[in-house]
Amino acid sequence: MSTGILFWGFLIVYGIIMMFLTPKVSTLGGFFRGEDDSGKEASAFMLTASIFISWIFAKSVTNAANLGATYGIVGGVAYATYWLCIPLAGLAIYRLRKKYAATGLVSFLTDNYGKGAAIAFSAAILIRLFNEVWSNTSVVGGYYGASGSRAFVFSAVIFTIITLVYSMKGGLRSSIVTDTIQAIIFVFFVAWVVGLVLPKHSVGELLATGNWKMDAGVDMLLVSALQIFSYPFHDPVLTDRGFISNEKVMLKAFFISGILGFVAIVVFSFIGIHSSLAGIPLSDNVPADLGKTLGTTAYFLMIVVMVSAAGSTLDSTFSSLAKLSAYDLPRMKGIELGNKSRTIGMIVMFVIAIVGNLPMIFGTDILKATTISGTMVIGLAPVFLLHGFVKPTKLGFHFSFWTGIFLGLAMTLGIIPSYFGIGAGKNALLLGVNFYGLIICTIGYLLPGLIFKD
Repeated sequence: MSTGILFWGFLIVYGIIMMFLTPKVSTLGGFFRGEDDSGKEASAFMLTASIFISWIFAKSVTNAANLGATYGIVGGVAYATYWLCIPLAGLAIYRLRKKYAATGLVSFLTDNYGKGAAIAFSAAILIRLFNEVWSNTSVVGGYYGASGSRAFVFSAVIFTIITLVYSMKGGLRSSIVTDTIQAIIFVFFVAWVVGLVLPKHSVGELLATGNWKMDAGVDMLLVSALQIFSYPFHDPVLTDRGFISNEKVMLKAFFISGILGFVAIVVFSFIGIHSSLAGIPLSDNVPADLGKTLGTTAYFLMIVVMVSAAGSTLDSTFSSLAKLSAYDLPRMKGIELGNKSRTIGMIVMFVIAIVGNLPMIFGTDILKATTISGTMVIGLAPVFLLHGFVKPTKLGFHFSFWTGIFLGLAMTLGIIPSYFGIGAGKNALLLGVNFYGLIICTIGYLLPGLIFKD
């Protein structure tokens, strides 16, 4: 009974603290751009902390531990490689802002590739944000009960309500402020958790685990290396933060947070590696499995880490969705909603909080939220990285974009022949589709621009 009170009590206390610390925003600049009441942009420290913790999803640290348990250090490095896309995205956004005066990705696409491109891109964003809701609430629920159980669903719903309320209170400004707090909490408790594991194994022993072979996780590493060229651009949680501060401040924040994220994910994979070396019976939630074996204190620390990570991502998801629906899309059509945009944004937050949790209730694999969506958007890489090298064309955008969407759907439906695979590992087909697909998307984007030069 006392343990239950501790765990459930933390969730309630966490909610009260977040409500208390979240600023109430009354301006559109604060709600959609993260400015304070005086119109001042977020500081470099706050922006860096926000990017860092927003991308340390609860599902990410869970996946890192799971892959560490499965493939050793190879799995940890493979998953951490995704974080290298943050500096890459920073460079791309810096170039678009400085050379092409871009103020946002949706408006950039509208101006250069037409409204159809912007609408297609926005649809991909909506899929991404939808995935972020259930994949993070599912992780939190997993610490309170088995998937689908009453405790699992109830805790995930409480966590969603807490995050929704303070997100509606302040939009992006609330997200950035709470991200800074959540980042500090996360780093402190991760250090504590890892401190419980490292004394049992030397760093050298942990780094020596796994085999650097295609069928032992290297295929996953190569998939990550290919997807980093496109993956960041369909995540407004990241890209929205690329347009709310000075270009140089933004670029520095993206580089620092990306490197810190890479290190954090590799370190967290040590938990999975330790669990495997210790022979602990594992499910699809290795951190929870390990926490249970280490006692109440360790399990409680795991909950703190996961709730902090999930909260930072979920509030960013809500604020990004509100901005896309109530600010970016109306402006694309030349409509200025004024203060009504805040109300519409809050309504959209409420709706996605309900709809986005349906997969959590019915159950699905959280790793799919990364790998499949990453394949579907490989066509964005040429658009944002190669813009300006050839004449921008609507045909080039759509050929590249829809090729990626088709390949991602084909992977989901399992209709791509196995001979497209590269290697013999579990991710051989995923690697082949991303490798050949990226080549096709790039050619499809460049050719129309080369042909129609005038």
